Amino acid sequence: MKFFVDTANIDEIAELHELGFVDGVTTNPSLILKSGRDILEVTKEICDLIPGPVSAEVAATDADEMIAEGRKLAQIADNIAVKVPLTWAGLKTCRTLSSEGQMVNVTLCFSANQALLAAKAGATFISPFIGRLDDINVDGMELIADIRQIYDNYGYETEILAASIRTVNHITESARIGADVVTAPAAVLKKLADHPLTDAGLAAFLSDWAKTGQKIV
Repeated sequence: MKFFVDTANIDEIAELHELGFVDGVTTNPSLILKSGRDILEVTKEICDLIPGPVSAEVAATDADEMIAEGRKLAQIADNIAVKVPLTWAGLKTCRTLSSEGQMVNVTLCFSANQALLAAKAGATFISPFIGRLDDINVDGMELIADIRQIYDNYGYETEILAASIRTVNHITESARIGADVVTAPAAVLKKLADHPLTDAGLAAFLSDWAKTGQKIV
């Protein structure tokens, strides 16, 4: 499974990249706002740091404007994945840009039918939003499973990018089901290493080691 970090914070990306845990980055208008940076400037900086796909989202809602914005974003770097919403205009944009050889990430997916349309439109990635479905008492993991089955049934190459990740359990279940990618905030990715038994075991080892009075170096 590939890990994308969902942020526009360069420091967060750089820290995880050093550990080899970042295969790509996803951004959106909300994350750009939070960063306080110019979208073109910060996206270029991310692309220079991370060789994998970097999703940059269009802001328009009209197809012609989306296509123009997508082409502008694509000029930032070769590893840009233009991010478009799962609307008819977004699907038209996806079809146009993907036919030009551009990576496209179709976002705000909440149903298997939507995911099917995105695959047929040539999407590189489909981003089903797990956490937002959970918020309305719908099991987001069932959507991941449905998309996986449909894509496997027909050999679609669109990668399932599990998004709106809130917990480490979301990541575990996405991996079990077979999502190709998860994108999560840096804080959630870091929590993958946490376990209370690890902490307790380390504390016991350190206590016993101190009693030996020894040093390795």
